[in-house]
Amino acid sequence: MIRAAVRSCYYMGTRSRIRPLLQTCRLRVTQGRALHGAAAAGIAQGHKKMKTFDDLPGPSLLTNIYWMLLKGYLLYGHELQSVYKKKYGSMWKASFGPYTSVNIADADLLETLLRQEGKYPMRSDMALWKLHRELRDLALGPFTEEGHRWYRLRSILNKRMLKPAEAVLYTGAVNEVVTDYLKTLDDLRKESASGVQVNDIANCFYRFAFEGISYILFETRIGCLEKNIPPETKKFIDSIGAMLKYSLFVTFLPPWTNNILPYYKLYMENWDNIFDFGNKLIDQKMQKIQERLERGEEVQGEYLTYLLSSGKLTNKEVYGSVAELLLAGVDTTSNTLSWALYHLARDQESQRSLHQEVTSIVPGNGIPTAEDISKMPLLKAVIKEILRMYPVVPTNSRVAVEKEIVLGDFCFPKDTLFALHHFAISRDENNFQEPNKFFPQRWLRDHKIKNNPFSSIPFGYGIRACVGRRIAELEMHLALSRIIKKYEIQPDPQGGDITSMARVVLTPSKPINVQLLERKCP
Repeated sequence: MIRAAVRSCYYMGTRSRIRPLLQTCRLRVTQGRALHGAAAAGIAQGHKKMKTFDDLPGPSLLTNIYWMLLKGYLLYGHELQSVYKKKYGSMWKASFGPYTSVNIADADLLETLLRQEGKYPMRSDMALWKLHRELRDLALGPFTEEGHRWYRLRSILNKRMLKPAEAVLYTGAVNEVVTDYLKTLDDLRKESASGVQVNDIANCFYRFAFEGISYILFETRIGCLEKNIPPETKKFIDSIGAMLKYSLFVTFLPPWTNNILPYYKLYMENWDNIFDFGNKLIDQKMQKIQERLERGEEVQGEYLTYLLSSGKLTNKEVYGSVAELLLAGVDTTSNTLSWALYHLARDQESQRSLHQEVTSIVPGNGIPTAEDISKMPLLKAVIKEILRMYPVVPTNSRVAVEKEIVLGDFCFPKDTLFALHHFAISRDENNFQEPNKFFPQRWLRDHKIKNNPFSSIPFGYGIRACVGRRIAELEMHLALSRIIKKYEIQPDPQGGDITSMARVVLTPSKPINVQLLERKCP
């Protein structure tokens, strides 16, 4: 997913202040030249002449404009992946704005590419995010850092978050948030005309996901699930959505508009709000740790306490990392759970089977634990199926930063940008039978077919995989198991079909409304 354009390097400030960004951006500018230069030289592998970028088929600029604007695929680019795959094959070239990319829409090719990515894989230059950090003298985080510094940072951040055994430590905190979320759902049901309907369930899950990840990162509740959300918390939540929205405008508008249109200023201000909120909570935790040390007490705590007391990161690095980690798991949790309720409401047989599984492991009023979840294969299959159908990031990217990349008969030079089309791959009938059908049982041992595991990798692959994966899975499994225990889910009688659309991440095209009928305890 490309979030920044080359021109963003020239936004406000002198060349001397943003020299590192200019170097990054020049890399993007020279990408096309490198690709065509390699083609002219006739790259050879051993004695075999290899095909090059110029040998790939692909749409012209006019073709892209036709499909995106005239055919209306601007917000449905994830579906355009399948259109281009049928037209050009599993690999094609494309140019859009300053970017020239090799597009991958095949599981085998994707696997071959990712297994060559090296020790320091790079998604994309993230120049727009880096610009804010540079101008505000802030440290880069796990999304924006690169190379050896990124590797060191991820190695530290992974601890107590990425390994399943360490994620289990947060079961109590997540269940505490789920309990409050169920109360929120009850209140929303009672406020509806029918007494059972919850409108825009994705917005509700968004608040739940923010409360959950904030509780884990900051070790304190921030009030996302309260009836009257604290003003600072509301400003923080709104700032994240606004930052993502304005980043799209800033990316594609020419730099001379910065002092004329409000988008650049709003983009920077909302990033400032995000950092101000996070830094304040971090400072409060630092003060508490210092007070414990002064009293001679042992310093105990979970994630933030570990980061602050380990001595492995500077305070500046903690500020930069936590701000970016806050964005890692919210959309995955909220969107996936929303689609899960949407499909379970329309597939009553799967819902009954899931309810039977959960209640057989945790009967009565019991609250599921991480150990209980390990005994619920259908619950896990539902989440895997939703992530297959609706990968939160439908298109990811990689830059060949260490060496040339060989894919079949093609050889691409260093600095080549690859667009990885996960949506098209996971909806390919060669990988999954009836790929557009919600069928969680396909992931169970009795039904599972043999296919390339890279057919669905919603959390990415390798060392650059999502750092918040285990936390997101824990939140989704615990929340869905408790919701299905308490409620029978029915579709909105006025709802109709809902499709997905891309707004940086994949989201429902319109609000998902569901009816929640409280179950009677046996």
